[in-house]
Amino acid sequence: MTGLAANPMSPPPEPARHFVSEVNRHVPAAQPGEFRPLTLGKLRVWPPVVLAPMAGVTNYPFRSLCREQGAGLYVSEMISSRGYLHGNRLTRLLASSSPDEVPRSVQMYGTVPAEVEEMARSLVDSGVHHLDMNFGCPVPKVTRCGGGSAIPVKPKLLAAIVRAAVRGAGPVPLTIKVRKGVDESLITYLDAGRVAQEEGAAAIGLHARTARELYSGYADWEAIGALKASVSIPVLGNGDIWEAWDALRMSRATGCDGVIVGRGCLGRPWLFAELAAVYDGREPADPPNLGGVIAVMTDHARRLAAFFGEEQGMRQMRKWCAWYTKGFRGSSVVRESLVRVRTIDAMLAAVAPLDPTEPFPLPALRAVRGKSGAQERVMLPEGWLADRDGDAPPDESALDGDEEDYEASLSGG
Repeated sequence: MTGLAANPMSPPPEPARHFVSEVNRHVPAAQPGEFRPLTLGKLRVWPPVVLAPMAGVTNYPFRSLCREQGAGLYVSEMISSRGYLHGNRLTRLLASSSPDEVPRSVQMYGTVPAEVEEMARSLVDSGVHHLDMNFGCPVPKVTRCGGGSAIPVKPKLLAAIVRAAVRGAGPVPLTIKVRKGVDESLITYLDAGRVAQEEGAAAIGLHARTARELYSGYADWEAIGALKASVSIPVLGNGDIWEAWDALRMSRATGCDGVIVGRGCLGRPWLFAELAAVYDGREPADPPNLGGVIAVMTDHARRLAAFFGEEQGMRQMRKWCAWYTKGFRGSSVVRESLVRVRTIDAMLAAVAPLDPTEPFPLPALRAVRGKSGAQERVMLPEGWLADRDGDAPPDESALDGDEEDYEASLSGG
């Protein structure tokens, strides 16, 4: 019996996707020309995907992994102007790069305009291609001193810092990253967008949660769309990109010019290869099986050891071991050994009992890695809200002391 001819007016059959969550099962692939490169000054970023700056995460070893997988732009962890200008060893190391990292991107943190300007100028002189500024950090040690998410509460102070950073950056594009606000009663992101545009920022990124929400609940993608509608500069959306298809949904729902990927890539740097595929209109490859994951994990460990030295590199690798193995059968048992590893050989011995042929577990696609937890009250300096029209930099004397402790305070360590 001859089969019926396909109706030429019917939509094309959906692709067979078995490594996808239910929420993304019917997301259509990107059409030719549907998405454009992200434009930041003279930079053209494709795919329009940015590795989020994350403290203790986006050092050069991890950035190099993500770049090789296909990330369009890969931003360093937050670097303080104080530590950088004082020549702090750790700060300078975290801000460092390699000639193969192009474009090179650094996220700055600072609250004193003159210091921020000097830092931006120095980084540009060292060969940086893109600068970002952190105005979204919710860490209590930062906000209680008037930094991070506390700064957009005062638009004139925000403007003074952004203006100084743009001036120091010169021809290099400078972007800023913010949250929705302190909490639902104090929303600041639309004012921040206006300031960014007026002061010459190349784009603004929005983590669509308030500082109070930390990393709980769901990101408010509608806020990203509202910011996009209110400014003419590019808008980058951040929040809940766990799978490559999430990025397409965010781009379509909000009209944002690019997406920022944070926790979704922890222990999954190949997510950027999947993102590059879907923005090109291709079906992404399946995630690696456990043997493939261990190979990536080992490569990552070697890069960390080469960059920081084996002792410090393997201390950092312990959290990564938990993220890479999350969801695999038996991983909770071997994790007790993984959190104590001191060498790569010990790491490999710890995972030896696991089955390397086990496929990547589907539930692990959206499993939370990294920061999570409930909401908490945001700590602000005493009297901070009494003069929201002021532009005086905050007093960060509470963070004075040893530079290493200061850097740990900023990273939440």
